Amino acid sequence: MTPSLQLRLVSLIISWTVRKRLGDMRDLEKLKRVFEGRSLPPPRGVSFRADSMGGVAGEWAQAGGDKPMLYLHGGGFVGCSPQTHRPLTGAFALRGFRVFAPDYRLAPEHPFPAAVDDTVAAWRDFAARVGQPAAVAGDSAGGNLAAVLTLLVKAEARRPAGAVLFSPATDMTGGGESWVTNRHRDAMFTDQVANLAEFYLNGADPRDPRASPLLGDLKGLPPMLLHVGESELLRDDSVRFAEAAQRAGSPVAIKVWQGAPHVWQFMHGFVPEARRSLDEAAAFLHKALESAAARSP
Repeated sequence: MTPSLQLRLVSLIISWTVRKRLGDMRDLEKLKRVFEGRSLPPPRGVSFRADSMGGVAGEWAQAGGDKPMLYLHGGGFVGCSPQTHRPLTGAFALRGFRVFAPDYRLAPEHPFPAAVDDTVAAWRDFAARVGQPAAVAGDSAGGNLAAVLTLLVKAEARRPAGAVLFSPATDMTGGGESWVTNRHRDAMFTDQVANLAEFYLNGADPRDPRASPLLGDLKGLPPMLLHVGESELLRDDSVRFAEAAQRAGSPVAIKVWQGAPHVWQFMHGFVPEARRSLDEAAAFLHKALESAAARSP
């Protein structure tokens, strides 16, 4: 499908502004200013309330829906917060979910595996409190953490009933053809985005499945949907993860969007492809939760 005029315009604006401002991605203060700078407003009709899960602070996004979701924000493991991602948690709240977004610890002050530990702790408490099948979702670095979570708790009684990953980073080794073919096509990143892995891993093995879920045991995963842009550097992180999970027998689906920049779902207020992505993700998770509830004793 031909990208909409709105999507093409947003991609150009991102390329002209954000991509240049990020530079070589080694200056952490600069990165934080870009990642946590001027944020889009949350959608109307959503309330936000501070809370904590498993000792991890965070906040709820609610708009009357009752389907529980844990949402993991992106930001390269070094920036952003539940507050910067209210446009996404709020969008899911308006689509029938009550969303908790943990404020997991960030690198370099808290390198790998601090964010993983916080994610698992928050999930276990969250799943126990809601007492019903629950979903997990995340974007970019948060998509990585959501994928890692499904690997680490897949044998537990309270595992995610479904997962949605937006433009996730699944391979910290830098594999994937799109790192070469899309190095000049990605609207947001140059291949210098790989420098973020150094801040996050702090010398840890990038092949550790808790850092690179693509390299983990992908059998037995819950239903999962990945959305990624065709021109993204991280495109093949999604494509290869989905293909490997399918080979392992897990019900993982993927949709590659033409002309879409990294985590374009933020732009749902004026980009039709962003609204469609969120609508499809919400429908996928509602179905997964209904199926899990039907199987529950």
